[in-house]
Amino acid sequence: MTEIKQLSPQDEFTGFYLLKELDVRQTNATPPKDYFDIVLSDSSGQISAKYWDVSTADKETFFPMMLVKVRGIVQLYRERLQVKVTRIRKVTDEDNVSITDFIRSAPIRPVDLVHAIKQSMNSIQDEQIRQIVAYCVGKVEEKLMHYPAAKTHHHAYFAGLAYHMARMLELGDFICKQRPFLKPDYIKAGIILHDIAKPEEMVAQLGIVSEYSLQGKLIGHIAMASNWITEAAIHSGIPLDAECVLGLQHLVLSHHNLGEWGSPVQPQTAEAVALHHIDALDAKLQMVEDALDTTPETEPWTPMIRGLENKAIYKLGTN
Repeated sequence: MTEIKQLSPQDEFTGFYLLKELDVRQTNATPPKDYFDIVLSDSSGQISAKYWDVSTADKETFFPMMLVKVRGIVQLYRERLQVKVTRIRKVTDEDNVSITDFIRSAPIRPVDLVHAIKQSMNSIQDEQIRQIVAYCVGKVEEKLMHYPAAKTHHHAYFAGLAYHMARMLELGDFICKQRPFLKPDYIKAGIILHDIAKPEEMVAQLGIVSEYSLQGKLIGHIAMASNWITEAAIHSGIPLDAECVLGLQHLVLSHHNLGEWGSPVQPQTAEAVALHHIDALDAKLQMVEDALDTTPETEPWTPMIRGLENKAIYKLGTN
């Protein structure tokens, strides 16, 4: 089977893929005709596709998160690869394929990632901070085993959120050793808590986000995590005006840095400044790594990366 990463312009191919996204749209013709705007994916990446002249039966047959067999032609549209689907059908039992073969996942086992996160949590010296973090982790511990960190931007795959946290904890440990004025308890807690509410913000299956929850749309993960810290403090009998409670809430509320990025306040503690940049470094490098991993080896440039101001990345050593 041809992996998505291996596709090049003008390739004619047939293979099995996950129908990650599907929208029914209409052409500009008179009268307009329905077509499928599709995202096909496998463990190597994803690609946009179009299936023209959609029938009523097609609209009743094909849905997102379905395995399909596709025949298509790879085209170049606005400097990006796109598939023109010529034939498509649902997978049958006789095809002997499983959906787990077509999803991307973190390169480390989820159980090991969660173990590393809990080890870091248990190493927090301040008892009140540790109690608050443990309470919040307990609300989503099962979902940490499989939830992505985002819908599209970074770590958008099976167990991506736990992988993001674990890699940030590694960075945080290094920075605390390099900058001794930073308080490790707050760095560890901030890293674990900053995205802890994302499993309640998004609706995901097999690491793929289908939509945002009602809470996610109306409140968002930043405000939810701050609320959870309040819940945890009440549960543990910690005064809500205690410095540790305010410090943890500030870490969460400021980690996106700017109001237009979702943060109601900017970082105003040393640990909050560090957390923002640790988060940004891991997220942006992961965007680059994901783009490099899913770009065909014959291509010297990745596609444009939205989270990097729509810049493409050049692969050194390809010439």
